[in-house]
Amino acid sequence: MATSALAEKVTISGYVSDAKTRERLIGATVFIPALKIGTHTNNYGFYSITLEAQKEPSTIIASYLGYSQSKDTFLLSANMQHDFTLLASKELKQVVVKSSKTAPIQENTQMSSISIPIATIKKLPAFMGEVDILKSLQLLPGIQAGSEGQNGLYVRGGGPDQNLILLDGVPVYNASHLFGFFSVFNADAVSNVEVYKGGFPARYGGRLSSVIDIRMKEGTKSGGIHGSAGMGLISSRLMLEGPFGKKNKNGSWMISGRRTYIDLLTAPIIKLASSGEATGGYYFWDLNAKANYKIGKRDHLYLSAYTGKDKFYAKGFESNKEVFRANINWGNLTSMLRWNHEFSNKLFGNLTATYTQYQFQIGSKISTNYGGQTSSFSALYKSSIKDIGLKYDIDFIPSPKHYIKAGIAATYHTFTPGAVSIKNSDLPTDNIDTTYNVSKVPEFDVYVEDDIELTKKLKANLGIHASAFYTKSNFYPSVQPRVSLRYLLHPEWSVKASFCTMTQFIHLLSNNGIGLPTDLWVPVTDKIKPQQSYQGAIGVAHTIKELYEFSVEGYYKKMDNIIEYKDGSSFINTNQSWEDKVEMGTGWSYGAEAFIQKKTGRFTGMMGYTLSWTNRKFPTINSGVLFPYKYDRRHDFKVAAVYEISKRVEISGDWVYGTGNSISMPLYKYQSAPLSEDHGFWGGQTMYHYGTRNNYRMPSYHRLDIGINLTKKTKRGFERTWNISVYNAYSRKNPYFIYPTTDNAGNDVFKQISLFPVLPSFTYNLKF
Repeated sequence: MATSALAEKVTISGYVSDAKTRERLIGATVFIPALKIGTHTNNYGFYSITLEAQKEPSTIIASYLGYSQSKDTFLLSANMQHDFTLLASKELKQVVVKSSKTAPIQENTQMSSISIPIATIKKLPAFMGEVDILKSLQLLPGIQAGSEGQNGLYVRGGGPDQNLILLDGVPVYNASHLFGFFSVFNADAVSNVEVYKGGFPARYGGRLSSVIDIRMKEGTKSGGIHGSAGMGLISSRLMLEGPFGKKNKNGSWMISGRRTYIDLLTAPIIKLASSGEATGGYYFWDLNAKANYKIGKRDHLYLSAYTGKDKFYAKGFESNKEVFRANINWGNLTSMLRWNHEFSNKLFGNLTATYTQYQFQIGSKISTNYGGQTSSFSALYKSSIKDIGLKYDIDFIPSPKHYIKAGIAATYHTFTPGAVSIKNSDLPTDNIDTTYNVSKVPEFDVYVEDDIELTKKLKANLGIHASAFYTKSNFYPSVQPRVSLRYLLHPEWSVKASFCTMTQFIHLLSNNGIGLPTDLWVPVTDKIKPQQSYQGAIGVAHTIKELYEFSVEGYYKKMDNIIEYKDGSSFINTNQSWEDKVEMGTGWSYGAEAFIQKKTGRFTGMMGYTLSWTNRKFPTINSGVLFPYKYDRRHDFKVAAVYEISKRVEISGDWVYGTGNSISMPLYKYQSAPLSEDHGFWGGQTMYHYGTRNNYRMPSYHRLDIGINLTKKTKRGFERTWNISVYNAYSRKNPYFIYPTTDNAGNDVFKQISLFPVLPSFTYNLKF
């Protein structure tokens, strides 16, 4: 009987939360040292450990980066539920180092994945005073910025359209403000950021190169209303959070807003310079909101939304009457409604409904008045993409040796690559009001994965992701196997390997790498096939003295059916289908990455190096010959650090170095043959011969940013912080683009354009 009782399985499960705000912690570790078994919390703070019933009490430890440990001792002889609350290290009287640990990097099955704490992101130097999550990710190996100051991400040789950016599980199609110089993510509203560059778990699909999973804050459940505010050189922001009522701890809310005031500063200057005959400006704003409520012992509802918009406008006046108007508007809207249900102490389910929309428009209007007769001409171009989705996911944890995830999803896409409206009051019969290339198509996904412990040294994450996409005449099915392996060589060393295939059913038509709103999202068609890739990686992971995480990875990736505009093509030409403007080709990327990170203590930081090669090949572009991708960067080195001098003073800095981008430069010039008078030209034109595509490297890029945070507690209990940052501290003239021209003596020369010299900025932050 004793043996039978001992062999009986019992389960302990529950949630891990912040002790002060009661917000649940994603990826917290729950561990039983005596039995050497443990797990981590899912995206909703839930954990479950199943083990043999014990005769003696066992100590269970819950830990999370930046928090003190929580220890409890139980007699695990029957199923039980226990919730852990962890106190943030900053709330303690003494600095916590060892208790802030999470699961060592060498023990995780996952590779090619990095998590950056939001607290660290906020401490790094801020470009023009704006803390930017995507710019912080550019400090990681294998992730490159596109151009100077841009927040675009080029991950392991992929393009910006190959990044799956999720906000609370909802895709965000355009993550840029200010023509790509800032991202749409307000750090005050974000609780967790996870980045995958390869070895993708089966639960993710739809993109080739990366997954950026961003989770919004839930809001504090205790202590009344709290918040933070900030004011910088170009924008201000406000975040408020609190529970639903003073005594109600079952739910909470959070709302955060941000707006720039560039237009308020520039509009009067433009008006004064034009003697009142012109005005114009630019601004952006965004708004995040989230609410959650516990409706029963095992049920929880979540509702979140994001909306944001950029607007550029210009107006001209004559005799105090408007005669000219132009504008560019673009923006996102995402929303999510989720129902969590805990079926048992081993089974956790999520039903999620999502909606996302991205749209932009370009418009202009001209009015004239001759002899009392008013005429007008207006043109408007619109483009949009809308998704409505429904999915169901489950987490099943039968034992510490298995963590099973499975799910099914359906998404209904509506693509409107172009809608044109042209109106001429003088020729009303020639007015145009049409929408073209509209596609309404469904997409289906199903997946299953198991993080399984095969032996004490060997763990694996095995999964498969299947998806399907319909067009007018074709059905595109795809089966994508995923495998990640971890072999423990030593308690502090492991070897990891992964292989994954990915399929992408949408493309981004882009004339440039700046990330302008004129980039168009289009679906696969009967003529344009889905993008596909396979990627293999192998590496080692090591924890040094329980303080430093070190990893080295080598990878190889091939991408098929990637598209690019043919030479001379443009999105605005409505007489030709976009399918006829592009060409499909193949891309390759391979290299090695080294990364070391210190997450705890007064000194924290990270350093990474990437050695890589990225090439493209298209049948007719560059005569069908292989050429380097624009963002092929042989060497890429980055270092970032934060040092806490005292509780009131922190200094930070980052330095980046990269091989220059590949560009096409002319080899020689010549005069074209003279044209006849009938063609309108008497002489020839200067022509340039470029040779092969991307045949020249721009000078290397390097930059130093520094910052300081000055924090003080006020008498009212508020915390105020001055953040002073300097971008490009030694004013390096990094190349933005290079063009051929002639100097004053008529000699042929190349000139370099640089954007940003040294740029100081400040932000005043207040927490209450």
